[in-house]
Amino acid sequence: MINEGKSQSILVSGESGAGKTESTKMLMQYLAYMGGKVVTEGRSVEQKVLESNPVLEAFGNAKTVRNNNSSRFGKFVEIQFNNRGRISGAAIRTYLLERSRVCQVSDPERNYHCFYMLCAGPKEDIERYKLGDPRLFHYLNQSNCYELDGINDGKEYLSTRRAMDVVGISFEEQDSIFRVVAAILHLGNIEFAKGRDGDDSQPKDDKSRFHLKTAADLLMCNKKSLENSLCKRVMVTPDETITKSLDVDAAAISRDGLAKILYSRLFDWLVNKINHSIGQDPDSKLLIGVLDIYGFESFKTNRCLTAFLLKHVFKMEQEEYSKEEIDWSYIEFVDNQDILDLIEKKPGGIIALLDEACMFPRSTNETFAQKLYQTFKNHKRFAKPKLSRSGFTICHYAGDVTYQTELFLDKNKDYVVPEHQALLSSSNSSFVSSLFPPLPQESSKTSKFSSIGSQFKQQLQTLLETLNATEPHYVRCVKPNNLLKPGIFENSNVLQQLRCGGVMEAIRISCAGYPTRRTFDEFISRFKVLEPNAVNGSYDEVNACRRLMDKVDLNGYQIGKTKVFLRAGQMAELDSHRSRVLGKFACKIQRRIRSYLERKKFISLRMSAIQIQALSRGQVARHIYGHRRRTIAALIIQKDTRTFFARKAYALFSSSAILIQAGMRGVAARNELRLRKKTKSAIFIQSRCRGTLASCHYSRLKRAAIAAQCAWRAKLACKELRMLKS
Repeated sequence: MINEGKSQSILVSGESGAGKTESTKMLMQYLAYMGGKVVTEGRSVEQKVLESNPVLEAFGNAKTVRNNNSSRFGKFVEIQFNNRGRISGAAIRTYLLERSRVCQVSDPERNYHCFYMLCAGPKEDIERYKLGDPRLFHYLNQSNCYELDGINDGKEYLSTRRAMDVVGISFEEQDSIFRVVAAILHLGNIEFAKGRDGDDSQPKDDKSRFHLKTAADLLMCNKKSLENSLCKRVMVTPDETITKSLDVDAAAISRDGLAKILYSRLFDWLVNKINHSIGQDPDSKLLIGVLDIYGFESFKTNRCLTAFLLKHVFKMEQEEYSKEEIDWSYIEFVDNQDILDLIEKKPGGIIALLDEACMFPRSTNETFAQKLYQTFKNHKRFAKPKLSRSGFTICHYAGDVTYQTELFLDKNKDYVVPEHQALLSSSNSSFVSSLFPPLPQESSKTSKFSSIGSQFKQQLQTLLETLNATEPHYVRCVKPNNLLKPGIFENSNVLQQLRCGGVMEAIRISCAGYPTRRTFDEFISRFKVLEPNAVNGSYDEVNACRRLMDKVDLNGYQIGKTKVFLRAGQMAELDSHRSRVLGKFACKIQRRIRSYLERKKFISLRMSAIQIQALSRGQVARHIYGHRRRTIAALIIQKDTRTFFARKAYALFSSSAILIQAGMRGVAARNELRLRKKTKSAIFIQSRCRGTLASCHYSRLKRAAIAAQCAWRAKLACKELRMLKS
């Protein structure tokens, strides 16, 4: 894929029970290992794909006559890669789901596993969904097989719920899923009887009405609306809208159609949910697809895939030889294109006639068989069995196979009824309504007939277009015995499988032909290392290719007009020589690289040693300098300490002397103060005494003066008075 830049595909085919699904798992594990196991959210892409298997097997696998766990759908797993060959994403595409199994099961087969798992689930779930023994449900009791040897459906139910948790389905979504599954079982138990008018229908009895109500409750829709969608049809004309009642048989067909479309939409939702959980890479340009198609139950499927194998292994192979003008003896093989035309050609093929019969209400399986007899009575691949009115035989290259047309018409019908669409799209359950998104106005007016055969053909055509865009590889799974037991090998059975799978012809053409071819440019570009001189300056590509072949002494090859053709194993031999030469070159490159790396390592070590030495010397110098600093600091500390203590002693002595002097001066001052106080007091007393004495003396003198003045004034007054008198 990386060398050629082209996507690849692996087709895993074989009989039912041959181990196709297990082979697919191993292929995915190998691709995941080679692709680097890109991990997202804790799990690799391959792990996520494998973890989705229990969910898909529960809803897409069933017991058949040949296999207890037969896939009833095709699965194409796309492992997406980036340009470096690393896994960047994955996607699961499903094809050809067997819808009819939901409503019709042949003995001793079973319906899909999920129905039996749910009936064997925990008691609370059984009560919630109003289920019970699978023998009580019409869609399950058509066969007498209800259990599988060595399988506990109750445990498988719990395992499926855990797997749903792993792939990101929430508890609410799981509940909605199993509500739909339970509703389908209840729908199957609705029986119809003639109504009052005789040509209409209604639920047969109380039991049917109970299942009708239960189904309506589980789907969260109106009971009466559900009944009308099963028993009536609305036809819209340009002038009016007509409501037509369905008879009992038509109502049963309507019921089964609703069950099938419900299950199909549910399965598609699960696949989309799983793809969303896995994660796709929209930018991926390369992919490896692994196709796991279910076994030989669909003749058209096997015919188309066989034609695809014949086209790539036989037709294209031999056409390539002729175009390149190489020496080659043509190998005869059985071409099945005429069988494909018989089955699917339009118009006039079996599928086209089947679709035509399904569109006529009065067609029956017998009339369809008669139509086939008339149309293909001269076809060499078609035959009418003796004493049969409804069977026909197709002469396949591996043998004649007789098919019975019983139930062909019923299994091929797949009406998309507007009443069903309107009912479920308006459900109160968001999950159920999401399964039936509203249709465009013009497509919702009438019932659209879509046959299962046409859908299978369209899906298969899409698958083949995908495969044609890739380079295919084939894995044929061979079932050793029909007992499904180890250690038993049935020769005739194995030989028949090899013949039916085209393995014998593939081996013949592979041994006699040239399975490997490369263009001159590709061949020279890949192998010029074997003989560089063969291509240097040479523009003759043929001669250059021959010289390269002669270098390794290869015989039996052929050179065409544009390509080199090699026998089986010769490419491996060339690759072996190329690997040896490249190995020698690789040794030289490794030697040079190791020398360069060792020299670089030595230089790095030397630089590291110099740096270490410089660091060591610096550390020693810093250590010595630090020691000296610490010594000087110690001396300074000692000096300062001695100074401190001397200053402290002097300060203590000085303060003591000052204190004594202060005390003595205080005593002297206090004595002086007392003396001065006494002297001051004495002086004060003396001054007071002198003052008092002076005051007394002054008072006496004043009184004497006043007395003298008074006496004198009196004398003068008397004198003046006498003078006046006189």
